[in-house]
Amino acid sequence: MVALAELTGKKEYFAPGHRLCAGCGAPIAVRQVMLGLPEGVTPVVCCPTGCLEVSSTIYPYSAWRCSYVHNAFENGGATLSGVEAMYLAKKRAGQLQDDIRFVAFGGDGATYDIGLQSLSGALERGHHLIYVCYDNEAYMNTGIQRSGATPWGAWTTTSPVGSEALGKEQWRKDLTAICAEHNIPYVAQASISHWRDTVTKAQKAWEYSKEGPVFLNILAPCHRGWRFPMEKTIEVARQAVKTRFWPLYEVEKGEWRLTVKVTKPEPVRTWLETQGRFSHLLKPGNEAAVEHFQAEVDRQWAKLMHRCGE
Repeated sequence: MVALAELTGKKEYFAPGHRLCAGCGAPIAVRQVMLGLPEGVTPVVCCPTGCLEVSSTIYPYSAWRCSYVHNAFENGGATLSGVEAMYLAKKRAGQLQDDIRFVAFGGDGATYDIGLQSLSGALERGHHLIYVCYDNEAYMNTGIQRSGATPWGAWTTTSPVGSEALGKEQWRKDLTAICAEHNIPYVAQASISHWRDTVTKAQKAWEYSKEGPVFLNILAPCHRGWRFPMEKTIEVARQAVKTRFWPLYEVEKGEWRLTVKVTKPEPVRTWLETQGRFSHLLKPGNEAAVEHFQAEVDRQWAKLMHRCGE
């Protein structure tokens, strides 16, 4: 595990003063990933359209203290693949000697849904890059619409709640496992609430990106879309881990390993209670819905434990 002293004085590649919401989980995820960058390495950042992009690069200003590429929702993986291929070609030709490494930061749309084909292609082709999803479980930048990352039962503007509906009707996509099945060097699931675990995984990610593609899925709660006070972001993220809704694990060279063990989990209801988007599930008469949610969390945890050999 990384020591706090190691991070003191490290260069910050994401500057303060950006226009992301106070309490936003995305910039916390970015800072933790960039803190894992080895000394002497030059980063190139790619951002598909999303909250992070529109709030950190409002012309003529930029919060990025490194080379930065903006691309559309659907082609983050392809864009960074092309930049990485150009770098390797120039390095083979002796035109570049710097140790440059590449990372993309995408939200739900750019990663789970619209950009999934581009991401999958980059992983399958074996490009030397890191793709980070700052997972806030909906299309927050465009109005809190449901995404493939949105949990079952959650309210969004396109999964409404009423007498005939309890929010989103489908369970969330297990994108971390999908990426692991691409047989790439390193995949990990993390949370901004566990900074040491996240930075340690980021350090591994930067190193493994020399061998091939890496995927990190980092829970980054959105207080606007999840409906909780902005000062509670870390607390809400931590509760997702404590209830086993969001397990912290890594898949290193095909070996699945739990990195934070939750031996005495809290009921998932305690996590649902932290957010207004689930308030309808907690009303009298909806007890079966909460039980259904808990059963799915338990099922997913059991499957992960089997993969990890626990």
